[in-house]
Amino acid sequence: MNQDGQPWEMTLAFKQELPPGSAGEEVRSATWLLVEDGTVVLSAAGQSHLLRTGDAVLVGAQVRHRVATHEGASLILADLRAVAVAYPLANPLVVRDFVGRHGGVAELLRRCPLAGPCRPSALFASGYASLLGAAMTASWLEDTGRGISGPAPVLDPAVAQVLAALVADPGRAWTVEAMAESVHLSRSALGERFRRNLGQSPREALRDVRMRAARHLLTGSDRPVEQVAYAVGYGSGAAFSRAFSAVHGSAPQAWRDSAIASVARQADRGEARRGDDRGTRSDHEHVADAVLVQHRAS
Repeated sequence: MNQDGQPWEMTLAFKQELPPGSAGEEVRSATWLLVEDGTVVLSAAGQSHLLRTGDAVLVGAQVRHRVATHEGASLILADLRAVAVAYPLANPLVVRDFVGRHGGVAELLRRCPLAGPCRPSALFASGYASLLGAAMTASWLEDTGRGISGPAPVLDPAVAQVLAALVADPGRAWTVEAMAESVHLSRSALGERFRRNLGQSPREALRDVRMRAARHLLTGSDRPVEQVAYAVGYGSGAAFSRAFSAVHGSAPQAWRDSAIASVARQADRGEARRGDDRGTRSDHEHVADAVLVQHRAS
């Protein structure tokens, strides 16, 4: 498990406007997306998914994906990712009418995105991750006919034990043989269990765990990239940079600079919006509150 004992992690959540005709870029990173307004097409794992206003989707880090829109769209994006979830969820996992089914969670993200003026702590971000992860999992259980009382698929105990060990010590010189020995299985048996439960090999799972740890260190500390490389199990900065670039499409330092700049931009936009709100809130607050209450009641 991760340090907070949580099955879900998240560091960023922010709003994004897609202009009409946006084709997007293919990325390979954990992504949760909510369509606030408009329509988008998600291309992932060889399939296309049409997402309308209110729909949400979760894409795991191992799946390359792209988001495009013809007429433009308003989105909320987050880097939500599973750490040790007890269900082998679909990837991508599409939840229709997320806003209608989990309005409170959606409203929280609208009013206080992680990359906005709320400036949350790590504990606050962990709470967001737990809420979003639970909402997506509950919707998946319902949509697949399992419900809360039916038999739900459980992550293989051996796979869960290995994942917990990898998350606890990503910097260890892990091999597939060492992972298998830790749960008294052969290399081939462990590989089969990983593919059956997670749709990926033990090596791919190790890479994802190390990339997750690297992202946390890059955004949450000022450690040099070389130190981050050793901390997450790479023997050199060059090897780490190659692996990181293959997953994220950019080198570690460039990714760090981009992430920090994105947070700063969102914070500035949030401050500007708050400044505008202060100028108009007194004239419209009662009307706005009444509309919000009426909307929730309906």
